[in-house]
Amino acid sequence: MPDPVRVVIADDQALLRGSFRLLVDTEPDLTVVGEAATGAEAVRVADATRPDVVLMDVRMPEMDGIEATRLLAERAPEVRVLILTMFDLDGPVFDALRAGATGFLLKDTRPAELCAAIRTVATGEALLAPSVLRRLIAEFARTTEQRRPPAPELDVLTAREREVLTLIARGLSNPELATRLHLSPATVKTYIGRLLAKLHARDRAQLVIVAYESGLVTVA
Repeated sequence: MPDPVRVVIADDQALLRGSFRLLVDTEPDLTVVGEAATGAEAVRVADATRPDVVLMDVRMPEMDGIEATRLLAERAPEVRVLILTMFDLDGPVFDALRAGATGFLLKDTRPAELCAAIRTVATGEALLAPSVLRRLIAEFARTTEQRRPPAPELDVLTAREREVLTLIARGLSNPELATRLHLSPATVKTYIGRLLAKLHARDRAQLVIVAYESGLVTVA
């Protein structure tokens, strides 16, 4: 049996941390290795324990979850950050995704969905369902004042890779990409792997951000 997914819980409310710990530790393939009440503490605990996933609250004292996410992305890029929020995609959550978070969940998410989300991001997959992605795109349109020309790094992409990136940014899942482009699931994964490598992106969430911030894809 593989080692359990190691989790750090960062939230300034002790009751919520305790609830999340109890929930996570009941799963045989998940284990909590640390807790934090501030963003700065979350970074310190992650440095000490090297978890696979950090459940990160957005609003915390001393250092908020966005800055903590940014520091973790720089110092420990292998650690995945799953943002927890009370709000349905408020601005700070979008900022956290740009800072390096792999996905986000609402705090009222069902227990089974929370555990499934931890497993998903631990594998390196972004937690961006199509409905979530559509809200991300809408938020990007609201908060971005001007469009930039395509970034130079996009020049390294082939025409097919640009097409795949565009469709990812439009919210298509891997099966939908395979159907639209008449490719096998394995080939789709190969294209995504190439995009991640060429664009120095951590995961699918970062690919979406690159596509929109570079101007490759614009909001209609």
